[in-house]
Amino acid sequence: MNRPRFEPVARRMLSEEIRDSLLESIESGVLPPGGRLPSERALCEEFGVARTSVREAVQSLLALGRVHKIGNRFHVVEQLPGVSVDPRKSRVRELFECRRVIEVSIARFAASRATPAERAELVRIAESFTEDMELEDFRASDRRFHWAVARACGNPTLQELYGKVLDGVFASEEFHTLLDSTTNAAAVREVIAEACDAHRRIAEAVRAGDEDCAERAAEFHLSQVEHAMVARMV
Repeated sequence: MNRPRFEPVARRMLSEEIRDSLLESIESGVLPPGGRLPSERALCEEFGVARTSVREAVQSLLALGRVHKIGNRFHVVEQLPGVSVDPRKSRVRELFECRRVIEVSIARFAASRATPAERAELVRIAESFTEDMELEDFRASDRRFHWAVARACGNPTLQELYGKVLDGVFASEEFHTLLDSTTNAAAVREVIAEACDAHRRIAEAVRAGDEDCAERAAEFHLSQVEHAMVARMV
């Protein structure tokens, strides 16, 4: 079987370039339904990038429902997703689009503009998360963490706009029905565990003043949670 070849990419965001190139191969059939993605090492060599960029691109494909994981390898889904028939998940995607547009930039700004006290507060909140915390406690801490990132971005207008997005997320009946369903209990526990690590990565990047790392960590976190809610919850 001939495997597609990929050219090195110029930086836009590297992960976005890689994601789009892989999507083109999936949609054209070069990477066929059910087919296995090239290994992480092979993709790194062909795109000429580090593993972090490849991993972020693949996580984006997961969130889009274009690939899924079987064992330790990623495969193109057998049937590519069309229009969702579940209005709850359509709303989830809509809210995550809003979050991604605003929240990734906010994390970057926070890394460059936060005061020492704001950086310390973010780390403190991030360290308060535990994998066994109750969902209600997690959601309260989650909102507190993301609002702290927004406060640290140094732009009151952007902070106000983001507040409306957070209000939409935490008042969303669609979020509540997915997260509170006993059928989704295992997936919710995984979301909480993954978010514990993701929040620490974001907080550490902001504390260190690393704008690129903060941006990548925020994007990765949103892709993880969106994928969990759209692809793993019913």
